[in-house]
Amino acid sequence: MTKSLSAGLSLKGSSWGREGDTLGVAFQTGAISHAAQVYFAAGGLGILIGDGSLVHYGNEDVLESYYDLVIAEGYHAGLDYQLIANPAYNRDRGPVLVLSVRLHGEF
Repeated sequence: MTKSLSAGLSLKGSSWGREGDTLGVAFQTGAISHAAQVYFAAGGLGILIGDGSLVHYGNEDVLESYYDLVIAEGYHAGLDYQLIANPAYNRDRGPVLVLSVRLHGEF
């Protein structure tokens, strides 16, 4: 069983004179059951987690922020920042910083 909680906020750019832009921030925390912790500590593998050494369990916490910028009508560029604490529920891993750039165009 997995438990999670997430919250986020998205603001349109009209309040700072950029009608089509969007600024967002979100937080997510997740936990796995004691049985899953024991399974992964014993070397169990899952689709996304499991490396045989889940000795120091911790909730996986993610903080994300992004800015979507309108370049021209139908064209956007997005900047995204994620900070992941205890990736795969393991306090011995991370934190992990993920930076990304997205380009979107409609023809």
